[in-house]
Amino acid sequence: MGINSTEVAYNFGQLGSAFNNGTAVMTPPTGKVFVAITMLADTTFDNTGGLVADNDSAGAGLEYIGTGTAAHDASPATTSSGGGGTAVVVGSTFPEGITIYGRWTSINPASGMIVAYIGN
Repeated sequence: MGINSTEVAYNFGQLGSAFNNGTAVMTPPTGKVFVAITMLADTTFDNTGGLVADNDSAGAGLEYIGTGTAAHDASPATTSSGGGGTAVVVGSTFPEGITIYGRWTSINPASGMIVAYIGN
């Protein structure tokens, strides 16, 4: 069984992107998520809604990093969730030039400059 290249493409940001060089809250179009965030300058995220992970996607549990929730912090680790993960806090700086991948329904930078890519 082959993979539909269009479906794969829609999960890697080909549905568009948004730029933010301030502290405005960003939300993707209805039914979509942000699938990657590239830091154009050292960036931090607000503790309240800074990175809202799409952790309920297909019953996945807490599998994507976010502020206010820790991904992969099961104790003990399970077959679908690792252990030891912590929540992203406002003091966590993501350096210029890196890209993080996940599924976020909202992004609220505290400082920095980003491009957020939209996918399914």
